[in-house]
Amino acid sequence: MSRLEKLRQRLDLALAPLRCELIDDSASHAGHAGAASGGSHYNLKIICHQFEGLNRISRHRLVYDAVGDMMHTEVHALAIVALTPTEMPT
Repeated sequence: MSRLEKLRQRLDLALAPLRCELIDDSASHAGHAGAASGGSHYNLKIICHQFEGLNRISRHRLVYDAVGDMMHTEVHALAIVALTPTEMPT
């Protein structure tokens, strides 16, 4: 299972998002210190009912909790846009 698949699986299991757009942006960071250590760069846009009533920091904590130990080993950077269904662009 690839890193991208593993990340997506963890997010799906923990948060059951309505939408989860996860993009591997590692190629844009070639030569960066994180790339040299094997860590990857990802952009995440996630829409989830669990974010209702939470501020941005709390939403990001839920995402980081779902990703877990991958942030210390396989992921160098994760840019997050975490929205509720009512905040979802039409």
